[in-house]
Amino acid sequence: MVYVSRKEHFNAAHKLYNPKWDDRRNEEVFGACANKNWHGHNFELIVTVKGTPDEDTGFVIDLKLLSELIKEHVIDKVDHKNLNIDVDFLEGMMPSCENVITQFWSILAPKIKTVAPLADLHSLKLYETPRNFVEYFGD
Repeated sequence: MVYVSRKEHFNAAHKLYNPKWDDRRNEEVFGACANKNWHGHNFELIVTVKGTPDEDTGFVIDLKLLSELIKEHVIDKVDHKNLNIDVDFLEGMMPSCENVITQFWSILAPKIKTVAPLADLHSLKLYETPRNFVEYFGD
């Protein structure tokens, strides 16, 4: 099994705020991330695909095709957007990194099969800051 990764970048704003709570409780739980005027991040997304290299190409997946797929179906929808209000697949959801990454998975996993039928999405890693990130394996 070979694991191939592609890193993409996007900028986005969001706010962590539970409307069931008052401002004080939101600030206690989410701190500055509950700022009423939003806050932004320079996100890094690492998509890892696993499989056996194709006999003819030597590729698990064509990285150019993987990059195009990620950009079209994820990056173009979130880059320079407000995750709370501009992104249809996050509508009604707290845009925590944990929720964002699971939505990315649901979009990318079937799309990868369309360009590399013998490969599978192995993991996603989403960096919110250089020190804070989440990783998801689809389970």
